[in-house]
Formats: sequence, C-alpha cells, structure tokens
Amino acid sequence: MARGSSGIVAGLTAAAVAAVCFLAYQASANAPDSVAAPSASASSGPSARPSAKPVPPKDPLAVPEDSDTGARVVYGLKDRRVWIVDDKEKALRTFTVMPSSVNPLPGVYRVTSRSGTIKGSDGVLIEHVVRFTSVDDVSVGFSAAQDGSMESPDPTLKTGGVRMKRADGDAVWTFATVGVKVVVVP
Repeated sequence: MARGSSGIVAGLTAAAVAAVCFLAYQASANAPDSVAAPSASASSGPSARPSAKPVPPKDPLAVPEDSDTGARVVYGLKDRRVWIVDDKEKALRTFTVMPSSVNPLPGVYRVTSRSGTIKGSDGVLIEHVVRFTSVDDVSVGFSAAQDGSMESPDPTLKTGGVRMKRADGDAVWTFATVGVKVVVVP
C-alpha cells in the first residue's frame, strides 16, 4: 500500500504544479503590458523594448558650457562660483563666492582695473581687487576680505564686491590681469 500512496501523492503534486503553471500563464497573458513585461533585472537577455540611455549626471564643478572660450574667469551667478579657465579649456581652479548686492548682467567683460589693498564700499578692508564692470555707478569685481570673512552683503547698501577666501583671491589676482576676459553666466 505504501507504493500506491506514494504514486498518488506524486500524481497530485504533478497535477498541482501543472495547475499553478497554467494559472500563471493565464495571469500573465491577461495582465496589462506594464505589469506583464519582464523587468531588465529579471532576465539577462535583450529587452524587447529599447530603453533610453542613462544620461550621466553633470559635474557641478565643470566649467559652464556657455561661458565663451579661451583663457578667462567665469562667474556663475546662480552657482555662486568662479572658475579660472586656461586657454586649453581646463579649469585651473574653482571655488564658491559670496555675491555682492549689485550683480552684473550675464555677458563678456574685461578686467579694467586692480587694487592691492583698499577699504571696500562696505567698510571692510579688502585685498586683491579685480574690477571688470560697473552697474549704476557701482564698481563690480572680485576681492577677498583681509580678515577672511565672506559675510552676506547688506542688501540696503549698493556694493559690487564679489567676495572670496584669501587663497582664492590670490589665485584670481595672479591670473586676472588688466584685459583678461571675465564671463558672467546666469
């Protein structure tokens, strides 16, 4: 009798597996395409549906694409960042800055004047001032506070100093001599 009962159990198991396979087939045949399609991770074979190539994330430190060409200083208003770019389009240095209360319009400018050490329009002693434009009679340029501060400018004062750390100010001072291109991007 043991032989007969094992045959019955085997037969019932086979019937159950067949029933489950049939029901699974029926479910997948009637399921919407969004659910019935196998996922890319479920199979290693080629997909019946072409997928868009993933777009690599943009490097946030990369020189902005629409920032002209050649040796230049690029000032990103929205990014609050400056790039020093050589004539081979390589960023030699990039760093964050504290914008002034008066901002220039996006465009191409040239360094017009420089001052080693002066008192800023906000009363702070600054160094390595590199001016490149003026807006409503306010000179706009890069500078570093001698005390190393990068405070937000008083919005009630019209100041044009784009502040940076002293080491960054040294780099701009060395690179941006009179006539060097400064490109302001949104």
